[in-house]
Amino acid sequence: MAPATTSPADSRRLVGSRRRTEAPRRMLSPSPSPPPKKLRPMAEILATARFAVVERDDYSDMSCEQCGSGERPDELLLCDKCDRGFHMKCLRPIVARVPIGSWLCRSCSGQRRVRSFSQKKIIDFFKIRKCNAVEEKCASSQDARKRRRRSASLVLQKKRRRLLPFIPSEDPVQRLKQMGTLASALTALQIEFSDGLTYMPGMAPRSANQAKLEDGGMQVLSKEDTETLEYCQAMSKRGECPPLVVVFDSCEGFTVEADGQIKDMTFIAEYNGDVDFLNNREHDDCDSMMTLLLATDPSKSLVICPDKRGNIARFINGINNHTPESKKKQNCKCVRYSVNGECRVFLVATRDIAKGERLYYDYNGYEHEYPTHHFV
Repeated sequence: MAPATTSPADSRRLVGSRRRTEAPRRMLSPSPSPPPKKLRPMAEILATARFAVVERDDYSDMSCEQCGSGERPDELLLCDKCDRGFHMKCLRPIVARVPIGSWLCRSCSGQRRVRSFSQKKIIDFFKIRKCNAVEEKCASSQDARKRRRRSASLVLQKKRRRLLPFIPSEDPVQRLKQMGTLASALTALQIEFSDGLTYMPGMAPRSANQAKLEDGGMQVLSKEDTETLEYCQAMSKRGECPPLVVVFDSCEGFTVEADGQIKDMTFIAEYNGDVDFLNNREHDDCDSMMTLLLATDPSKSLVICPDKRGNIARFINGINNHTPESKKKQNCKCVRYSVNGECRVFLVATRDIAKGERLYYDYNGYEHEYPTHHFV
């Protein structure tokens, strides 16, 4: 068969089609090779990196930067940036347990600026409910009548050891200053204020907080003490806080001092924070976890974790329950009650507390599981 012939017009159409659909073929001159990348010097990388430590081959000669001793290597913490060592008890504030994950010394971590709060910001921070003078006077008179009814028999009240409501400072400006110290401490640690237990997604639900699961049973808060608790909560919402201030100590960190006289058996605060299962926090390095529920089934035991949300109870320090001198400092205690079927934790004064005295309690209670031998 003869080959097909193509007319000149058809040839032009084919050439035009190829030119519309194909990239033009141009003869490119050979391009020079790209310049080699300039590598940053190791000194510059180490200076700008967040954590950049050159590991040593031998740590046997490591010593504490504070005391100069290399003894007790199991208590020696190494900074993840400068690689220097510090004994846990030589640090200020001291470290009660070995941190999980990376740890930076005081020089490498930098200092957080303690934020000061204006009067309006303090009111907004704690969501204080404003009320007019008539409502406040009416509420105060009703609360006074309730207190008189509850204190009809002083002898009977002493025998039953009923809880007493805290007495806020009379000066509203002083109360704002007290709340301002708490707001500054919470902000410095990036903790959100919480006036109750919080149940977050992925943690223990509220349905898990059942006092009936407590191993051996849990004491029920009496009707009179429940009224005292509700009265204190109502005062707090009006901005009438306990006479307490949060101060920073170079040895103990943030701690709480009494800003007025506090009587024995006075309700100090409720321990608030996120509720989680104990099994989820077994390897957590939070230094302020509190037992909420000790269930017969360990998988149902609960703890309060104030690392993200909390209140002033988070800053009340514990005692070293291994030394008699430290035990003498204890002036309040931690008690767990069943309130409407749910577990709650309260801090209560165990003796009269003078103005300027710091508040201390035993972290362990009767569990004796929290290490306190490093406490001052």
